[in-house]
Amino acid sequence: MDPHRLVLVRSGTTRQRHRVGSGYLIAPRLVLTAAHVLRHGDSDTYWEEIQVRVGHPGRGETLRTGAKLIWTHPQDLDVALLLTHDEIDVPGSVHWGRPVGTAPLRYEGVGFPLASAEDGRDAEHLRGILPPLSSGARGLFVLDQEPAPSPRDDGRKAWGGASGTAVFCDDHLVGLVTRDDQSYGNRRLRAVPAHCFVQDDNFQSLLRRYADGPPRLTEIGAVLPTAQPAAERSLVEQETERLLWSVLGGRITYAAHARALARRLGYTVPDSHEPTMPDLAALVAAHPRALPSLSGTLASALTGEERIRLTDVLTRARAGGLCLLLSLDECEHLLELLRGICKEQPTLIPRAAREALRYAWLPDPLNRTHLCADDLENVVEHLESVSDSERVPDGTPPVPALLRLVECVAAALGKEAGAELRRWSDQVAARTGIHPAALAERRTDAGRWAARQVPPFSRVVVEVARAGSEPRESYYCRILLARADGTHTRLHEAESAPRTPEEVARRVRDAVEVVADELGPTAAPHATVLVGRESLHLPIDEWNPGAPNEFVPDQPIGAEFCITLSCPEMSDLVRSREREHRRRWESGHAAPLVVDDERVTRPRLRRLLQTTHRDATQVVLHGSPEQRDALLELCLALGVPVVLWDRRAECPADAAGLQQLDPTGPLGDLPERVRVFRGTAFDEPETLPARPALVWEEQGRRTRPESLTLKDPQEGVHAS
Repeated sequence: MDPHRLVLVRSGTTRQRHRVGSGYLIAPRLVLTAAHVLRHGDSDTYWEEIQVRVGHPGRGETLRTGAKLIWTHPQDLDVALLLTHDEIDVPGSVHWGRPVGTAPLRYEGVGFPLASAEDGRDAEHLRGILPPLSSGARGLFVLDQEPAPSPRDDGRKAWGGASGTAVFCDDHLVGLVTRDDQSYGNRRLRAVPAHCFVQDDNFQSLLRRYADGPPRLTEIGAVLPTAQPAAERSLVEQETERLLWSVLGGRITYAAHARALARRLGYTVPDSHEPTMPDLAALVAAHPRALPSLSGTLASALTGEERIRLTDVLTRARAGGLCLLLSLDECEHLLELLRGICKEQPTLIPRAAREALRYAWLPDPLNRTHLCADDLENVVEHLESVSDSERVPDGTPPVPALLRLVECVAAALGKEAGAELRRWSDQVAARTGIHPAALAERRTDAGRWAARQVPPFSRVVVEVARAGSEPRESYYCRILLARADGTHTRLHEAESAPRTPEEVARRVRDAVEVVADELGPTAAPHATVLVGRESLHLPIDEWNPGAPNEFVPDQPIGAEFCITLSCPEMSDLVRSREREHRRRWESGHAAPLVVDDERVTRPRLRRLLQTTHRDATQVVLHGSPEQRDALLELCLALGVPVVLWDRRAECPADAAGLQQLDPTGPLGDLPERVRVFRGTAFDEPETLPARPALVWEEQGRRTRPESLTLKDPQEGVHAS
């Protein structure tokens, strides 16, 4: 990889919106980049004006010149070639490669992601692991990036601009970055393999004309890890070597095991290779599935005390973070089985995880409506490190949460359809030393779970609290999926960290999707936001989660579904509130009380709500913000369950702003009328300046989550 060949690509004009991407100079006038960087918006047309800057901005002078598009892939792969107006003299040539084998490779590249933009675009050195066995649509390479940016507050992609970055393994160009993958915490990129486009006839013709001939692909394989000198070995390698000595025999035994393991991990190993025990330890330390794979060979040959010792080694190694639970074969088999389930029943695995692992911290994909097959690796790896924390016979290892989930999914599928998953569980339990009685107990629990008739979710409950110590506007949030019978499922996240309004809105939208699936197409999803008194005026309904996909435009969450407020804190402060709240709902919905006179004080409102409007279920508050603040808390303290007001109103004369939603109309569909009004106001902000806020606290549906955890949980937290 030559930093002097680095290219910053800008398409568009100075008068119109342009796109920024990365590229690489593969010949004196040819720039390889991503095709979508050059497209005009979302259309199939390309910008005619293209400017490029060649060279690394931190490594000497850069050259600016124009360019034109001369090639795109005939099968619409996201790659393109640009022809620069000027010839750029860069010594050397580009070497092309094709990763082979199954062992992960180190990769690197240099691009211009938005996250590194300060005064212009700064170059960012991308680096990490390319796992050949992981691939997405059309065989894209997966790039597990080591340094990765956090999501941006403004909703723009932190990786934006990295598209077109050339990917190198062992100094050979093997691919081109085309997109990111936010399912893995912004740490994963996708790249088009070079071997998918360099064989194109027109591509080769252009390299014959402008370079030193067509590309010649060199096979690139991962280098087999070998031991460092004793003084330079890491603590992980030293501990791994100590564990291996406790379960392996003499030199011939471990050498044979080392060769077989290296081949299974994807390395090319000749029969003459004579690895040492430190070499085997280095191999095991480098691959989290190496020790489980090795134990699969050993488990069937060991008996008695040796077998107990192997179980102890695996348990301690997992607890110490030296390995994962599953061997390579077990992981591949499970992913194959789960991919079929994701295709046929995409909601089953998330539903089973939320119910069977209700006290576990679940990864984000399991807190969504559907589980995408591309997210399975992340989900499996997360659950491998979590125990279900139920009792097990003394001296035996805990049962992983992953096995509990697999048993529940198998039970939901039925006896025949789930048989293969149960066989998989039996094999993993036998290898890892899990007691048969412990697995049988989980299998029985799974059967009871699958047979239980659970009422569908009816709404989302969100608790929001401001993160006061944060320099930017951010909030802690906790989400429940509530049922009409009063039960609920709590959505646990991998961390309880402060989030921006946009991030909170995205999580709420994901939760609403889960409820919407169970409600069916005829019912409107409803989200109740629990806030403290000081947060009743937060414009939560205006928080915008961004576009849900590339086709549907964005809108605030309050326009997307019914979102109302609740203040459970008031019930803690006023003993009679719950009684009054229940009585008002049961009174038969008396006419609403409209407060549109600035002379209404707290004493006067109290008399009204305790005499002529004693049975009022709804109050509509107009007037100044100061008057509303005082009267709103009084309404809640006196048990009024529905309160409507306009956050933007400055005086009683602004009451006309809410007339279009018919604030005193039928109470039952008031939340839906407010939602429709919010959507219209979002489209026509100048015509409809009002911003309605609605407290709506239904009788018997006042689910309140546990107290917010305002710190990140410890790594490897158990499920209870």
